[in-house]
Amino acid sequence: MLRVKRNLLLVAMTVMLLVGLGTWVAFRFLVGEAPPTKPEYLPSVSAASVSIAAEPAAPVRATDGALLFDFESETLGAEPKSVIPTVGQWIAGVDGKERVLVVDGRGWSRGQPSAGLADKARALYGKRYAEFLDNVQAYAYFPLAVAKGIDDFRAGEIELRFKCVAGRIDQAAGIVFNLKLNGDYLVLRANCLEDNLVLFKYERGSRSAVKWIRNMPTPSKQWHDLKLVVQGKNIKGYLDGKLYLEHALSEPVSGRIGLWSKADSVVYFDDIRVESTGRNE
Repeated sequence: MLRVKRNLLLVAMTVMLLVGLGTWVAFRFLVGEAPPTKPEYLPSVSAASVSIAAEPAAPVRATDGALLFDFESETLGAEPKSVIPTVGQWIAGVDGKERVLVVDGRGWSRGQPSAGLADKARALYGKRYAEFLDNVQAYAYFPLAVAKGIDDFRAGEIELRFKCVAGRIDQAAGIVFNLKLNGDYLVLRANCLEDNLVLFKYERGSRSAVKWIRNMPTPSKQWHDLKLVVQGKNIKGYLDGKLYLEHALSEPVSGRIGLWSKADSVVYFDDIRVESTGRNE
């Protein structure tokens, strides 16, 4: 009898240990990891002349009419001015000698929108900002930055370079389009952990996949090209110069555009080019 009790006690202790371990693992999964005190994308110098840009940050209009975002005029270590962060931590950083836009989701578990979201929503949508504010907070799991200077993208091309740097849960980079006043949007996204390209729809606070393209190796710590082409209802998605995704929407595109990520992703963005034809064909 004593031996039976001892064995039962050992079993109970083992179960408690496993439960405790599982709880800790789940906690780490849900909470993520805190950003390092010295992020890899910020230089280890403190001179103001190095960190402050010489000119105001703003997208540049190219000779062919395209709008260019290269972040060279952004202030290092500060929130960007050429895009409006609405969810997540977006910051100007460096990759080698080039300035880049960084989304650092290692603190995403807090589920907090970007600082001053109400003021940013008001700047985007004026008196009707409250509707956008209410709905975008439902997507706190998905960092979002809205591009300035493009109020209604209907047709054309959006292309950018991205580099997945870190993330245990996700390493995702995306192009947001069809962003509505109520916070609904579409996103074409690549993922360096999942090796796929997906068109997602965010509507009334929930996400659904529109189309998946799988088995597309997208190594981390390498620069990749992502391009979206919109022609009326027709969508095309390119990764590293190759067409992979095609889809016909139920209605034409019309809305703001931006950048997107997910969970604990740490991703660099650069060389964003937006060519808008302004027509629904």
